[in-house]
Amino acid sequence: MKLCRFALPASPAPRVGLIENQEVLDLSAAGIASLAALMECPALPGLLNTLRQAPLPRHPLDSIRLLAPVDQQEVWAAGVTYLRSKKARMEESDFSASAYDRVYEAPRPELFFKSMPQKVSGPGDIVGIRSDARWNVPEPELALVFNSRLELVGFTAGNDMSSRDIEGENLLYLPQAKMYRAACALGPCIRVAADEAEARSWTIGVQILRLGSEVFAGETSIDQIKRSFTELAGWLGRSQEFPSGAILLTGTGVVPANEFTLAAGDVVRIRISGIGLLENTVQVV
Repeated sequence: MKLCRFALPASPAPRVGLIENQEVLDLSAAGIASLAALMECPALPGLLNTLRQAPLPRHPLDSIRLLAPVDQQEVWAAGVTYLRSKKARMEESDFSASAYDRVYEAPRPELFFKSMPQKVSGPGDIVGIRSDARWNVPEPELALVFNSRLELVGFTAGNDMSSRDIEGENLLYLPQAKMYRAACALGPCIRVAADEAEARSWTIGVQILRLGSEVFAGETSIDQIKRSFTELAGWLGRSQEFPSGAILLTGTGVVPANEFTLAAGDVVRIRISGIGLLENTVQVV
C-alpha cells in the first residue's frame, strides 16, 4: 500500500491519500489530517484496508499533484552506510579520508539533521545546487519513516543533495554541504505494510538527464546497506525525541564519477523498485 500527500487542481491545501490502480483514495475526506497523525495508528494496514472499502472520493492520479510525503516529521540522514559511499567520501579529500574510513567500521553511525519538513521538495519540484559550490551530486537513498515511538511504519525514496567540494574541504563544513535550500527531496509516496526483509530485496537507481540525454545512470541493491534498520533507529533515538515522528535517509550506494557535477536544468530521476519514481529538476540556489 502506498500513502501520499497531494493537492487538487482547485485547492492547494495538502490532502492525504492512498494510491490504488492509478487513482488516489482521498483519506482526508475521512477526517485524516496529516501523514504524521496517520502513522501513529497501531494497526495501520488494517485501518487502510477498512478505508479502502469506504465510499470516499477517488481522483485519477494524473489529475492531482503529488506533494512531498512529509508534513510534520523531522528529516535526518545517515552517512557512510554503503562501502561505495565510504570510498567516495574518502576521495573527496585526503584531509578527511581517515574519518570516513573509521566511521564505516565504528559501532556509532554518522547521523545528521537534514531538513525541516516544510523545506522538503516533492515530486516535480526543484532540487538545488549551491551557487558557491563547484562539485554537486545527487544521492539516491532509501528513507525510513518512523512514528513518534520510532516504530518503522514505511519507506520512501529520497535525494540527499550534496556539495562534495565543500564537504571535502573540511568535515566541519558538512552542514553547509548538506543543508541548504532545496537540498532534500522525498517521494513519490510512502510504502507501508512492508518490512526490512522486503525492502532489502528492492533496487535503487538514479538517472540524470541533460538536455534530454542521459549523462549518468547507476543502480545498486538496498541489501548493500551495512547497518540494520533497527540499529539505525536505535542510534537515532538516543537522547532524542520525535513527537511527530521522523524520516531517516539511509545513505547512498550510487555515486557518479569524480569528474561529474550537476548543472542547472538537469533532471534527476530516482527509482526504488518497491516504491516508485522521484523526479526533480536541478536549479542553482
